[in-house]
Amino acid sequence: MLNLRQQYGAQSESLAARLLKRRGYAILETNYRTPLGEIDIIARDRDTIVFVEVKARRSLGFGGPKWAVTPKKQRKISMVALYYLKTTRQSQAKARFDVVAIRSLTEPPQVEIIQNAFDLLYG
Repeated sequence: MLNLRQQYGAQSESLAARLLKRRGYAILETNYRTPLGEIDIIARDRDTIVFVEVKARRSLGFGGPKWAVTPKKQRKISMVALYYLKTTRQSQAKARFDVVAIRSLTEPPQVEIIQNAFDLLYG
């Protein structure tokens, strides 16, 4: 059974996936887990594989959701993305990193899809 925080995260990721589909993304994976970490959503946008981090906030006490994707988090997502591309034999594919930032201070929630939110970071 999920606690309230986990339920909120799952609902936010579900909302993000629905919005991405409406924008033409094909969802390939959700909650993709590896020994290196997890990526919330892996999708295809035309000829590009997109690794999507979903960040949601119910308050702005810790800042806006998009600022929660720190360089440390970007490195971890980058490593999982490289793992995915290698294990699926798509190392030469075009890829990018998007962030879906959700602020649910109001109803309906405010959602921002940030394409090319960051570059590949590793090391």
